Amino acid sequence: MRLPLLALILIGSAAAAQDGPAGIAFELGLGAQSAPGYFGADTNVTGPTGSFALDRFTFGSLGTSGEDKLGLGFTGSFRYIGPRRAEDYDELTGLTDIDAALEVGGGVTYTGPNFEVYAVARRGLGGHEGYVGEIGGDLLFFPSDAVTLRVGPRLLAGDADYANTYFGVTAAEAAASSFVAFEATGGAMSRGFELSADYALTPDWGLTGTLRYDELLNDAANSPITQSSDQVTVGLVVTRDFSFGF
Repeated sequence: MRLPLLALILIGSAAAAQDGPAGIAFELGLGAQSAPGYFGADTNVTGPTGSFALDRFTFGSLGTSGEDKLGLGFTGSFRYIGPRRAEDYDELTGLTDIDAALEVGGGVTYTGPNFEVYAVARRGLGGHEGYVGEIGGDLLFFPSDAVTLRVGPRLLAGDADYANTYFGVTAAEAAASSFVAFEATGGAMSRGFELSADYALTPDWGLTGTLRYDELLNDAANSPITQSSDQVTVGLVVTRDFSFGF
């Protein structure tokens, strides 16, 4: 069975750190997620998911600070997209399989007292070699010392390589499947929102629940592969903070 979408976001501000002992602090998460079986699917599959967030890295005068900073910052951005195999879905019979892809990139952030906004770009490696860009933001709410709520919009765009990989149908695929040939162009691929809740169980352990809704747009929505333009992802992750000096 195809692994569901695994979103991995590296969070940290690229700022000079004070001279001192070298070390690293990060958060790892492991849990379960229900997500569309492939981009445009009308059914969800459930499987494992995880998360990684870098809180601090210092080596002499270089590194990232673990302190919360307001204003402009920088971030890394990663996304894992599981493989798409026609044998797993009857409706995809005749389409070429797509390998798993890892998108790698980064961008800028701006943080205020009760909000965060970001813009990132990523390059695909593996299943697709296109470029994608994502912008979004969150309003932050703190109902208690242990709970943080985030909610905000998301917009994802991709180039023609990305769009054709997941939404295009070649002439050969059209001849072998029930789909008509379709050439997808780049542009806005989806828009939606994300709601998440972080609950600190202890100083080191926590729970993160996430609900994300995406509406496919333009050629992503018009593709004959797309069974539904409404895409919903729900996940629950147990997190653990780690820190090491070296």
